[in-house]
Amino acid sequence: MVNMEDLKLPPHNLDAEKGVLCWILMDNEIMYFYDWMWFVAEDFYQKEHIFIYKAIKDLWVARKTIDVLTLADQLNKNSVLDIVWGSDYLYDISTFLLSSSSCPEYAKIVKEKSTLRSILKVSQKIIWDVYDQKETLDILESIEKRIFDLTQTKTSDTIKHIKDILSLRIEDYMDIVDNPEKLNDKKVMSGYFMLDEMLGGFKPNELIILAARPSMWKTALALNLLKNAAIDQKKTVAMFSLEMSAQQIVDRLMSMVANIPMYKMTRNKLDSEDFSNMWEAMELFWETNVYLDDKWSNTVAQLKSKLRRLKIEKWTLDLVIIDYLQLMSGSSTWGYLGNRVQEISEISRNLKELARELEIPIIALSQLSREVEKRVDKKPQLSDLRESGAIEQDADAVLMIHREDYYDPDTDKKWVTDICVRKNRNWAVWEIELMFEKEIMRFNEPKSTRRSDWTY
Repeated sequence: MVNMEDLKLPPHNLDAEKGVLCWILMDNEIMYFYDWMWFVAEDFYQKEHIFIYKAIKDLWVARKTIDVLTLADQLNKNSVLDIVWGSDYLYDISTFLLSSSSCPEYAKIVKEKSTLRSILKVSQKIIWDVYDQKETLDILESIEKRIFDLTQTKTSDTIKHIKDILSLRIEDYMDIVDNPEKLNDKKVMSGYFMLDEMLGGFKPNELIILAARPSMWKTALALNLLKNAAIDQKKTVAMFSLEMSAQQIVDRLMSMVANIPMYKMTRNKLDSEDFSNMWEAMELFWETNVYLDDKWSNTVAQLKSKLRRLKIEKWTLDLVIIDYLQLMSGSSTWGYLGNRVQEISEISRNLKELARELEIPIIALSQLSREVEKRVDKKPQLSDLRESGAIEQDADAVLMIHREDYYDPDTDKKWVTDICVRKNRNWAVWEIELMFEKEIMRFNEPKSTRRSDWTY
């Protein structure tokens, strides 16, 4: 039974903390065999143990032996040796265990107590938000984000010294050298060689804008990207559509994969061969992790809520596609009094933050302004992004679609679609061509295309 005296102190277990520290001193190699970057100094409750673990991490990053002497020297360099009661306490910790067999359990206990303290801290913040009588929607959004953060086993989100980041990157670099096939594990490739070669794929934390005027097939291109990611790369993809129903999206995907013309799908003119091809396509999609939502309310807060829940429940999420940005609403309770530019700016900023929070790429479709139609050269530019220059600032990449045959029916570029990369945070901007098979809503890369054909 828990008495009131026990409730005065936050959850902790000092013996388990000593056991973890002793374990490291007994066997330095466990810093490599276990993902200790997941285990942070703030997981310890006792201040002295926090300083000791930070010094251990300093030695580990410097690839030095970790023992009582080197640890005491590092603590002295950090000007905290006296705070941790000197070398005597270090010797006391080093002899705390007779065996390391129970150490994994001690580490688990320390982490669990740390999580409980985090829950307690979050609960206290929620209580104060309620007493401050903040906006109800803001409180609910704050609660959801804090709970989501608690479920993520990641390193502390406080400001970091560059050496901590470098230690992570060194491990990443070494892993890439040893396992080059892992280089693209966290990326989602477009499935189009030239686009992937120059963008390097869609990477975690990125916001990619796919923009075009109406009738430029931007939704069709987005669905091709979904198919390439989900079927060819076995990625988990979520698509939120404010314009098309889930049934319409499925029809387009089935047409694309089963090679069945869309007019046969929409007019119920399917024959036995079509059904055979459709069954094979269905089997492919049954094995994918694709999630569609066409009935979601269109605020950023609700989008965040659904994606956080999806990632928690499914344990993985690789790509999100939103169709489309201008149909979304901001989070302001009272609206923006007609200031749509301000509202779109908030939406794009929140999408970028969400990409970083969930560590995934987000592709957001966007409309272009009518200014394109007024120019002789109809190819879109960054200034054509509708309603907000903030979209350009927040995006890591901006892809714009142009069809010459839309404006000039007599052109020799029939069914040719130009993908104009107008912003690329990590490389150059350029244009490529894709061929569009309208009957089955599929984009293909011209087989004759070579590197010399790229336009920069």
